[in-house]
Amino acid sequence: MRVRSVADYQFGKGVGIKLFPDGVKISFSKATGRIRYVNLGGERLATLRPTDGLLSISVSAARLLAENSRSARCFVTVRGDVAKFIAEGGDVFAVHVVKVDDAVRAKDEVVVDGDNRVLAVGRALLSGLEMRAFKTGVAVKVRHGSTKES
Repeated sequence: MRVRSVADYQFGKGVGIKLFPDGVKISFSKATGRIRYVNLGGERLATLRPTDGLLSISVSAARLLAENSRSARCFVTVRGDVAKFIAEGGDVFAVHVVKVDDAVRAKDEVVVDGDNRVLAVGRALLSGLEMRAFKTGVAVKVRHGSTKES
């Protein structure tokens, strides 16, 4: 299944099967015939972006990743005192990052966690090394907070 291969490439080997178990429903673009959305149980897990062929994941998919594959290279952990702000859709600032994988690059899809739960999903604006080194600026542009989707 192509979306599993993309997930393995994007988030780490073995992630695809955990993120997209048997039973996922794939929707195709009417205009191009390409894969567009991946759903499970009526809930969208991911969108395959036509611009670069990579995945944009939902908070539901992020929760699946957190439960099944903590080895994925896409987690950004933040301080507990900003968890509510981020869960409501606020961006992650570099000063709030507690832990991040060195493999995270700018423009990567990331899962923001803290307080032992998934807070949001978004796009990294800095690399993992930069997130730890910088004390100012936005590190992750949040697309969906967990309280916005629930």
